[in-house]
This record gives sequence, C-alpha cells and structure tokens, in this order.
Amino acid sequence: MNASIKTQCALVFRSLAYDAGMAGRPTTREAPLFGQRLAGARKKKGWSQAEFAKRLNVTRNLIDYYERRAVNPTLEFIQQAAGTLEVSVAELAGDEIKTATPRPGPAPKLIRQIEELRRLPRAKQRFVSELLDTVLQQATAR
Repeated sequence: MNASIKTQCALVFRSLAYDAGMAGRPTTREAPLFGQRLAGARKKKGWSQAEFAKRLNVTRNLIDYYERRAVNPTLEFIQQAAGTLEVSVAELAGDEIKTATPRPGPAPKLIRQIEELRRLPRAKQRFVSELLDTVLQQATAR
C-alpha cells in the first residue's frame, strides 16, 4: 500500500471516529471541567448545542465556547444554564469542596450513639428524636 492511500485511509478513519454526532473540527486539548459538565448535562437531556442555545436565548457559538474553552464562566450563565438543564448550580459549576476522608481509628462518639439509637425500639427512637428537636430549637432561638 503506498503512502498516499495510507494517508487517505487514516484521514477517513479519523473523520469517522470524530463525526459521531460532533460538529466542527476536533479540539486539540481537553475541555475545561465546567465545559465537560455542561456538555454532559446537555447531552443527558438529549439536546443539541443549537437546541440548548435556543432554550437559553443565546447563540450556538456561545454554547460551544462555554463547553470547549471557557475557564471562568459567569455566575449569571451558570445559574441560567443550571435552571434550564434542571440541575443544581453546584452540580454544573462543580462543588470543589473536598470532603474529609475518614480518619483511621474509632468512630466519633456521636456516630456511635446514632448507630446505637438505630437498634432501639421505635418508641424510644421517637423520644430521642423529639428531645433532640427540642434542644436544637432552643439552641437556634438564642
């Protein structure tokens, strides 16, 4: 097989892999995390970029920008997009707060108490729950 045919085959193969529902030319770098989340939520709804843009009353190019290149989207856009996609702002923007990894060793006292509470009869669970509600209400009333 000569080099020209190999080149043509490679180009056809690349275009087939890329054309699976995508428009424009392939990106040379990975989309920002916000763009990945935005595109994922849009695709979950089954919407094209054009359909999503119409629902937001913006251009398809703006959607493309936010999905592929925007590293610092505006809060207004995030809120509008989240509302349209019916997802939380935190889900779309990415809740970057790291949850604490459990430390080795015994569970904290409150966790142990809750586990013991689960083993009590329902009537006693209700009593403890009502007591806890009362204490918490008094604490927030101050």
